[in-house]
Amino acid sequence: MVEAGTIAMGADSAVESGRNRKAMIRVGVIGCGYWGPNLTRCFAEDAGSTVVAVSDMQAARLAPIARRYPSIQTTVDADEVIENPQIDAIAIATPVSTHFDLALKALRAGKHVLVEKPMTSSTVSSLCLIEEAAKRNLNLMVDHTFVYTGAVRKIHELIREGELGQPYYYDSVRVNLGLIQHDVDVIWDLAVHDISILNYVLPVRACAVSATGMSHVPGGKENIAYLTVFCEGNMIAHVHVNWLAPVKVRRTMIGGSKRMIVYDDVEPSEKVKVYDKGIALAPDSENFIKMMINYRAGDVWIPKIDITEALRVEAAEFVASIVEGRPPLTDGIAGLRTVRILEMASRSMKEQGKLIRVQDLEGGIA
Repeated sequence: MVEAGTIAMGADSAVESGRNRKAMIRVGVIGCGYWGPNLTRCFAEDAGSTVVAVSDMQAARLAPIARRYPSIQTTVDADEVIENPQIDAIAIATPVSTHFDLALKALRAGKHVLVEKPMTSSTVSSLCLIEEAAKRNLNLMVDHTFVYTGAVRKIHELIREGELGQPYYYDSVRVNLGLIQHDVDVIWDLAVHDISILNYVLPVRACAVSATGMSHVPGGKENIAYLTVFCEGNMIAHVHVNWLAPVKVRRTMIGGSKRMIVYDDVEPSEKVKVYDKGIALAPDSENFIKMMINYRAGDVWIPKIDITEALRVEAAEFVASIVEGRPPLTDGIAGLRTVRILEMASRSMKEQGKLIRVQDLEGGIA
């Protein structure tokens, strides 16, 4: 089993693996709004897969797909895609509220499933999908796209190899102007990315969550939120998300006992910088209770990162996991861990920052 946190293959090898596979995975895509066309493109271009059908409730959204890919069947009925015996796997790119029902129906129809983030709207429904997939020996994968970026995979590699030492903190800002969502709040829309990255790159698990937020749109969901995740040991994570910011910021700092990382996704090339900075503690010769703090300022280096499109790597990973009969990197368990933190944050936010522990959730332990 491939744990969420250990990628099965690099981007180049994942894509190359697709070229060498003899089996062709036949994919159906449900949802053709913003993300569905991107999924369609990547599965159509991957050498190990082909797109058989695409569905969307709005026929106008299907017209561009039909023009670009004349051989792909289009329909306004998702059930036609799910029940199509020529399809092996279903990719779901629809509103969060529909994820569970569509994914469950697809699994029960014997299809492998890739579902857009977040996997579902609750830990209970996420567990149900995991159990259904396991019972039927099918792959369940979550579209945590940032996990497949070269930058995040490099950060995971650096932490795994001990370059940062003991992880101390994860501090992220993810803000921009829009797009305000009507079905989920800003935590479920933006913080989901940071939580999936946190769960992937750091070898610790969340124990408790505190979150606060506010809505400035009458009748709308929270558009600004501050989320604190308390992890095992003395690791802490903080995420600030906002739909009403004048600038787009995507910056994360990860600090450790040896080095620190700054990850700026807005940077066109130098997205990851490693700082050989930190502190060193030494006991006072006269009083061991007091500690002498020495500050260390060393070099800054920029590691080379893979620039392969993340969604292309993700599509190749989904196809390879099916062909090879193994769990994908961002499997159902990875999706559950993310949803669990999101649900804890939502509950905390409703109670103005009350600390919510993992055991407070039904089905919370995973």
